[in-house]
Amino acid sequence: MQIIHSIDEMQCLSEKLRKGGSKIGFVPTMGYLHKGHLSLVDLLKEQTDTVILSIFVNPIQFGKGEDLEKYPIDLDGDMKLCQERGVDIVFIPEGVEMYRKGHSTLIQEEKVSQGLCGKTRPSHFQGVTTICAKLFNICQPHTVALGQKDAQQVVVLKRMILDLNFPIEVVVGDIFRENDGLAMSSRNSYLTSEQRRDALFINRSLRAGQELVGQGVLNGETIMQAVISTLRQAKSIRLDYVEVVDRNTMEPKQEIIPNQSMIVLAVWIDKVRLIDNLIL
Repeated sequence: MQIIHSIDEMQCLSEKLRKGGSKIGFVPTMGYLHKGHLSLVDLLKEQTDTVILSIFVNPIQFGKGEDLEKYPIDLDGDMKLCQERGVDIVFIPEGVEMYRKGHSTLIQEEKVSQGLCGKTRPSHFQGVTTICAKLFNICQPHTVALGQKDAQQVVVLKRMILDLNFPIEVVVGDIFRENDGLAMSSRNSYLTSEQRRDALFINRSLRAGQELVGQGVLNGETIMQAVISTLRQAKSIRLDYVEVVDRNTMEPKQEIIPNQSMIVLAVWIDKVRLIDNLIL
């Protein structure tokens, strides 16, 4: 396993691999890896010749007052997991090189990114699209693997890839959950034991909505109310949003279309913001 910090070195190696006929798979991450990230590596190992995983806590996708300064970091643990999983190259760029003095170019997706998380975090997706465009140009992947937990981010990046003509295929990995049903997330490490118990109502609320669909209820508002009612049983949860949307466009929908509609939500547990979703 190679560990690369230099942008020029990574870009040169990517070019060499492509010229040599190697199909490159890429997993962009902010580190503090868990089974969800590693499952994306597994997906790419089945489809590509070389797997690159990047670790970079991207400052421009954090808004004012968010958790940039305390975002969890465990590079030693990440390296061990990457080695065990068979990652070929780990790219860990330095912030001063990724955003050189005078950096003034940003990429903004104008439609998918505007609702849901985009309302609460108005600069977030601009930071995501900008850093991913940079990473795509540096690592030059044929295939990128993204996680379904970040459902809106997946659609935003697919839109950017299409609109800006990146020659990249996107594969999406399933949500990985803890044994108690909580979606795996680096931010779960912030939770106290009491907050963690309340966080379990997130998955329970999604399942409550799914159960209604299984009973033949296809009204989006009814589904959302069932989700909200379940979430309100947890004392420390504050709602950001709950919506039924089209999984391909993230547009709100009034009626459920099986396998096309999705419940998406974001909540605050005290000062910790968590997201989750479920395809209906």
